[in-house]
Amino acid sequence: MKSVAPPPAVRCPICDAAVPWTAESRWKPFCSERCKLIDLGQWADEKYRVPVQEQEPEGESRQ
Repeated sequence: MKSVAPPPAVRCPICDAAVPWTAESRWKPFCSERCKLIDLGQWADEKYRVPVQEQEPEGESRQ
């Protein structure tokens, strides 16, 4: 008889709860809709930012 390994788990980015990585985990990688909405609110409030390096458009040079 083979033993079935438990599904891999990830940590909820908001509350750090373990979330099984399965099709039944509706809100993955979050543990709940509440944590998902908290994360969305943080993006909307600009608490998260993606770093950007400004670049000159190709074909244009400053003189």
